Amino acid sequence: MRKYERKPGFDATLSKLAPVRKTKARESIRKLVVFFETGERTAGLGLKKLQKDYWEIRTDLKDRILFRLKGDTVEFIIAGNHNEIKRYLKNV
Repeated sequence: MRKYERKPGFDATLSKLAPVRKTKARESIRKLVVFFETGERTAGLGLKKLQKDYWEIRTDLKDRILFRLKGDTVEFIIAGNHNEIKRYLKNV
């Protein structure tokens, strides 16, 4: 069974999203957890490996959630648009 952690930066970026975008982000996280726990991949998850242990899921056409797989732990790092994710990864 996996563990799920929200990094402090994740909560900060999630709180800046408009309510409808937050709802979509939370739903995408729920779908990701279902995928990890059951192996059942739901439509629209948009799971993509970016580099090393870093992955993203799509919340809609514009927004994404960046997370890292570290052993059996999923670390949610930031919620934001494509450019914010790219900017973060440049500094890793």
